[in-house]
Amino acid sequence: MKYPKTVRRFCPKCKKHSEFDVKREKVGRKRRADSAGQRRFTRKLKGFGSFPRPNPKDRQKPTRKVDLRFKCKECKKIQVMGSGFRVKKFELVKKH
Repeated sequence: MKYPKTVRRFCPKCKKHSEFDVKREKVGRKRRADSAGQRRFTRKLKGFGSFPRPNPKDRQKPTRKVDLRFKCKECKKIQVMGSGFRVKKFELVKKH
């Protein structure tokens, strides 16, 4: 998917539409350990093979969601569109 490097969108800080620079954020490391539900689930998976439920190791989604950051050119405020949409290839291109 080709996405423009600059877009016009609404800036809540300026309270008007303005140009934004688009930047794709890299996936960082996990900040904290798994959530309580995930800890409970992994604890449940330990033990007797696939008991009490099948092991979901090879069931990842085929693609990751794209994490985009929009920076307002006027007030330099950054807006986040974290995990926006799933796409195999993502490329930022110059508008013509």
